[in-house]
Amino acid sequence: MKTLFSIIESPLHPKLSALYRRLGFEEIELTSTRKAVSALKKQKPDLVVADFVYAYSNNYSGIHISNLDVFLMSMQKFAPKTPVVILAAKDELEHAQKMREICEIAAIFPFNVSEAQLAAVIAV
Repeated sequence: MKTLFSIIESPLHPKLSALYRRLGFEEIELTSTRKAVSALKKQKPDLVVADFVYAYSNNYSGIHISNLDVFLMSMQKFAPKTPVVILAAKDELEHAQKMREICEIAAIFPFNVSEAQLAAVIAV
């Protein structure tokens, strides 16, 4: 069975566990990017679906765009070929596109993505 890291940090994240099971993935739910980086060092996932939370204000002098920056940089080292799908609030989709500058992103969807839309990307 393939492994999917599901990084869920937003209450808007849709319930997708049943879809992942139907597509043959074992889902590992991670409630923070810090936990995701730690898990990544131990196990390479076959797919990542992660919430994007824009850093409107942070303590990093504008260096970080979102909650995913450090995780995506770690992906380059530990799992560079693993596809990443990002889910974001509609008003943050424009900011989520900036993640493509850090690493290759398979798709970016709003939180209200349909199962069919998501399945079309991750079932490949």
